[in-house]
Amino acid sequence: MSEVTTGPPPDQVLRRIEDGVVWITLNRPEAGNAITASMRDQVVAWLEESSADLAVRAVVLTGAGDKGFCTGADLRSSVSGLPRPEGSPDRAVGDAARLIRTGWQRLVSAVLDCEKPVIAAVNATAAGGGMHLALACDLVLAAEEARFIEVFIRRGIAPDAAGAYLLARLIGPQKAKELFFFGDDVPAREAERLGLVNKVVPRVDLMDEVAVWAARLAAAPTKAIGVAKYLTNRALDTDRATALWDEAVGQELVTGTEDCREGLAAFTERRPPVFRGW
Repeated sequence: MSEVTTGPPPDQVLRRIEDGVVWITLNRPEAGNAITASMRDQVVAWLEESSADLAVRAVVLTGAGDKGFCTGADLRSSVSGLPRPEGSPDRAVGDAARLIRTGWQRLVSAVLDCEKPVIAAVNATAAGGGMHLALACDLVLAAEEARFIEVFIRRGIAPDAAGAYLLARLIGPQKAKELFFFGDDVPAREAERLGLVNKVVPRVDLMDEVAVWAARLAAAPTKAIGVAKYLTNRALDTDRATALWDEAVGQELVTGTEDCREGLAAFTERRPPVFRGW
């Protein structure tokens, strides 16, 4: 079965662009900002667009309200599939795996593959796929009230949305298994201690702190950050020889950018650099 989706209602996921920063807000606070298929597809499209847009220097992903950053997929929403031949089963072999691959895996991959740095502003609970969406981001800032929950075990299902891939790399397999097996709430401060979160701040200060971080990224050499992101993500999956080869190629690419020339000139002239993002 393939999903057939249309765009989300215009107020369910919001985007604004200010000073080189794209702010994407999941806007279903009454549902814990659970994501429907159409919301997911819209966020993927915006992330892909941000990669190609030279005016975009950083992305912020957050949720509306004070109940949820994102509580995963909206299990009550339904999507239509392609017409079925007469007598065919409601679900054929491969259907479920395809939905996973083209659904939440595609969303998480869009964050990981975005050429611009992505900040998660975790305002409240991040559960299930919503937790993995936050962990896929390059930097995670969380409100003191935020919680992270590997909720899958509570539903009798295995983790998805690249959860095992992300969590094992962030905190190691033993601790990852503990979170998966028990599904306990992880408060923001504990998540920070484990290395899942970069910084925890009072909720009232969260968006101001995120704005400061985003502004710093927007003023940085965007292509160099993009290569640093790529190399770091790749380093967890490759052998030493491949990692060093990637590093050498990445360095060659970055040293050809205008920002690199500006950085070297600013160093020589003993002045602050003014990076433009290319």
